[in-house]
Amino acid sequence: MKEHSLDHHHRDKHGKIGLKHGDTPVRTLRGIYGPGFAAGYPDTQKLSDVLDHLNETSLSQLRRDHETGHLDKKIAKASK
Repeated sequence: MKEHSLDHHHRDKHGKIGLKHGDTPVRTLRGIYGPGFAAGYPDTQKLSDVLDHLNETSLSQLRRDHETGHLDKKIAKASK
């Protein structure tokens, strides 16, 4: 089952970013993408809670790294 995301691309509900990285805190992702990532949400919020509300810039950055296989490495490095 698919749903439209904010940028009108389809997001597979059974996988992808939310399922694989949903427990990642916004704080970690801000360490990767900068302080503007998930603007308006607390550092302690989980990605799964904010994913459907991300602005186009934050979602594009996240999706690009996920699709190229770099997101896992970036999260692991930022979590150390």
